[in-house]
This record gives sequence, structure tokens and C-alpha cells, in this order.
Amino acid sequence: MHRLEWERGRFSEYGDVMATAADSTTIRTLADLLERLGGVPLDRIRLHPAPGTATINDVIMVQEKEGTLCELVEGVLVEKTVGYNESRLAVVLGGLLHAFVASRNLGLVTGADGTMEIMPDLVRIPDVAFTDWDRLPGGEPPTSPVPRLAPTLAVEVLSISNTPGEMEVKREDYFDAGVVLVWEIDPRTRTAVVYSSVTDVIKLAADGVLDGGTVLPGFRLPLNELFAELDRKGPA
Repeated sequence: MHRLEWERGRFSEYGDVMATAADSTTIRTLADLLERLGGVPLDRIRLHPAPGTATINDVIMVQEKEGTLCELVEGVLVEKTVGYNESRLAVVLGGLLHAFVASRNLGLVTGADGTMEIMPDLVRIPDVAFTDWDRLPGGEPPTSPVPRLAPTLAVEVLSISNTPGEMEVKREDYFDAGVVLVWEIDPRTRTAVVYSSVTDVIKLAADGVLDGGTVLPGFRLPLNELFAELDRKGPA
């Protein structure tokens, strides 16, 4: 897991400004910050509150007042953007997962505003996520707007503004938090990549099949059926 220390001791990931150079990444410049965030476009990085000082309360406040979804990475608010077609795919996939999960009462499925604190002070918002009941105390759905929770499956539908570096950082965060399976769906190439760890990777072509594996045994979705949503049109 990345550790981050802001210069002059303003902020460190665990509230500990004594992190050594050997186990921390010091942010001295905006270039350092941009590298840590995976090279996300600058117009997605919030300057208020000041980078390094944002909290989960800020995540909630921005969403309530502006309707803007933000992830929280090392005290920095990073706006999450989802394009129209990406949203369509997320809804279709989420609906299919929900039908499979609910019929077997396996857990909960959340969508693109399912904000989660997957580790202390680290907030991620998968486009679709499945969380099995074992991860929910007492098998009860959480009531917090940003529950402390790592899903079992996290799905990211790639948008144009998602950089390769950002997705690499997200994958590391997900697996560090205990996520078991990550799917990355690319609507532009109509392909997908399945990760069972940061190094265990299966690339699926347009004729491939998403498989729930040990996370959702029996769930199978041909990619061409998912991407058919992008070709659907109204009656002539």
C-alpha cells in the first residue's frame, strides 16, 4: 500500500508525520501529487479543501451540495466522471449482477454512486460493486453514506478521463483493501480485463465471457451481450 507524507508534516496517511523516507512518498510539488494520483486530468483534482486536508465529511458535503461524486485519496478530493455510454453499461451490468445475486441472496450490489471507505481515509467509488454478506456485520446493509467497506468485486467502466496510471493505482488500492476480483470494462474497444490480483490478469476480447469465478460461481456474461446495449436503437 502507498504511504503518503505531505511536506512540513501537514498530513500523512495514518496521521503519523514520522513516516520515514523508506516507507513513504513525500509530496513536495504538484508533479509529485499528480504522479501519486496516477496522472488524472487536472480538472478533476479539487483545490478546496486544500490537497492533503480533505476528509470523508468533505466527500459527503460535496455530493450533497453539488451532486458531484468525489473519491478521497490521501486527503485529496478527486472528482469521479462517468460518461453517458459508460453509465449505460454500468446500469446493464449492475442489473444483471443484481438479478443473479438477489435471486440467491448472496449479498448486495451497488452502482456508480456507491461510495465506500475501503481503507481508513481512502474513499473509492466503483461503477458497480458486489459485496457478500460475510463482509457486512450481522448481514445488515450499512446505513452510513460512506460505509467503511471493501467490496468483494469492484467493476470500473473506463471513461476517457481515466488514465492508465489512475487505474493502476485504483487496482492496488482495491487489492490492498481486500477486494477479491476487479473487472475493467472498456466500451471504446469493447474488451475487458479481469484481475484476481495486481499481477493475475486475464484479457478478454470482444467475444470473451465475464466469469464470476469463485466470487460469483455460475455468473457468466458474454461481452457481446453487454456491449449490445451500445448498439440498441429505437424503432425505425
